[in-house]
Amino acid sequence: MEALAKAYEARSKKINKVETIKALKDPMEVYERLDEIAQAGYAELSKEDSSYFLKCFGLFDKGEDFMLRVRIPGGQLSFEQAVRIGEVAKEFGNDYIDITTRMQVELRYLRIEDIAKVLRALKEVGISTFQTGVDNPRNIVTDPLDGIAYDNIIESMPILKQLQEIIGENPEWISVLPRKFNTGILGSMSNSCNIFGHDCNFVLANSEGNFGFNVYLGARVGIQAKDADLFVMPEEVPAFFTALLSVFKKYGYRDNRNKNRLHFLLQDVGIPAFVEAVKKEAGMEFSQGGRTLVQSQNIALGANKVLLKNGAYAYKIIVPSGIFSGTDMIAAAETAKRYGSGDIRLTYDQNLYIINIGTENLDAFEKSELIGKYAVYNNLYFQDMIACAGTQTCSYGVIPNKPDAIEMAHFLNSEVPIDGAQVRMNWSACPKGCGVHGIADIGFEGCKAKDAEGNRVDGVHLFLGGKITRGAKEAHILHKALPIEEAKYHVKYLLKTYADHKMRGETFEAFETRFFNKNYSYQAISFFTKINYIMRDRLGLDVMFELDKEPASGRREEYELFTFGLKLFKLLTGEKRFEAVNGLAPTLARPRKIKRDEVSRLNPDVPPKLSEVIYNMTHENKSERAQVFSELLVALKEV
Repeated sequence: MEALAKAYEARSKKINKVETIKALKDPMEVYERLDEIAQAGYAELSKEDSSYFLKCFGLFDKGEDFMLRVRIPGGQLSFEQAVRIGEVAKEFGNDYIDITTRMQVELRYLRIEDIAKVLRALKEVGISTFQTGVDNPRNIVTDPLDGIAYDNIIESMPILKQLQEIIGENPEWISVLPRKFNTGILGSMSNSCNIFGHDCNFVLANSEGNFGFNVYLGARVGIQAKDADLFVMPEEVPAFFTALLSVFKKYGYRDNRNKNRLHFLLQDVGIPAFVEAVKKEAGMEFSQGGRTLVQSQNIALGANKVLLKNGAYAYKIIVPSGIFSGTDMIAAAETAKRYGSGDIRLTYDQNLYIINIGTENLDAFEKSELIGKYAVYNNLYFQDMIACAGTQTCSYGVIPNKPDAIEMAHFLNSEVPIDGAQVRMNWSACPKGCGVHGIADIGFEGCKAKDAEGNRVDGVHLFLGGKITRGAKEAHILHKALPIEEAKYHVKYLLKTYADHKMRGETFEAFETRFFNKNYSYQAISFFTKINYIMRDRLGLDVMFELDKEPASGRREEYELFTFGLKLFKLLTGEKRFEAVNGLAPTLARPRKIKRDEVSRLNPDVPPKLSEVIYNMTHENKSERAQVFSELLVALKEV
């Protein structure tokens, strides 16, 4: 414990304002006054209640109304619970529901006078909203098909329920942590809940023939969890979890809120020292890490129907950007009861499953009204899309986001339809990253950008190459501050390359590793999408600059830049920039003497600035050539 105590002492000179607020009262005092607050309205609501204490119970003051986070452990809803959520949304929340990446729901547009009634209605069917905001252990996620999928080895929900009982509505854990704490537990082979993306992750593993969990710790936005080299058996999970929370509660930082997540404590003291402290707190010795078994993406990725262990089916309803309604939640529950077991499973990617549909009912189920309504979204670009709340409902949002994600998905489906493909596109409306854009195949982070005329417009930072498999990693930023209207074309060219060169059944994640990442630098890929946008969509040229399957230049930027220039010269003029001599490589061939506007002279549709860019890429004197793609991207802004 010495290392933790020392680190805590170094960071305890000053506490943040939120810690000062937390010391003012017991959160349960506010919860017990909800009837009074409902009757008196905003006059009874203190600043600290609005800014902090109500958030402990999922209530977020939006000025004229409230948003309510509803805790749904493991994303599992019974028929009665789903119906009640739908009824509450219809009666009190403008019939609106958001499905979130923590496999729970958010109700919006709730009036202050209805808050107590809403919470009572939910509690009647066993639904809690406790600890869904601020400095609390948040909703625990797992495989949405836990216990019923073929690849499920350990049923996680019984363990998850034990963890939920530990924290649940237990005042001992309400508002006592230094910062929010996310947990995932996965007993399946496939990664269906972003299992490496939480503060604490219990990941299916095997040690000496025993199935249990390897522990990964310390994820946050932009950072994947690290292997703690620790193996816990299913029956040991509750003790480990309780001890971990206790150590974090005691030694977690309480000064700079931007650096108070578990990640920063681990960064300072190291995972081994932290693990030793947890062992001491638990009074137990846990085994050394085993072999992590979660290696693939979700087996249901890109699929609507999944055959289950019992011979029945689970059917995934694609909910665009997680925007649902109370009416359709009730319809989903009734459809689930009519054709299946009546249960609903919410997913990490903001969709839902209706489970245990018998083969004898499957045909009628697929012809039902609800399934028909959402069938339009059964395509590549909606199936695995995530988008957090944007400017309409979130004060942090920079762009509308959910509508942007939906519009782009429709655009891509019309421009690049691909059969047998899988691609994950995640949208975050701001740098907080609630849409987990950093682990997407193609990620979008909301920002402001300037269009070609210099106007300030909604934009995105565009990311490529996130991984959620065993080798989880964050995506690489490909373009900064692209107008959204332009970004969709950049994505189109990435996906067209995928369509042209992918192997049968190859996911975009696997393709990015094999094709993009192996053969090209990210700078080259950035230039590739930009030059096609300029040529085809800005200038209207009937040409397409394509990437080679096995480029001669490899990933060395200076050679990539030169070979790209040669291809562009030939593409736009029909002539070779260098004349081959006895079969020598272009770098050894004899250059043609040309002027900066040569490409424009040979092809009048090419503006002089683009001609100059290609000239600089292929200058006959190597020392005079452009050295990096970034300078060319700047120059292309003038085209």
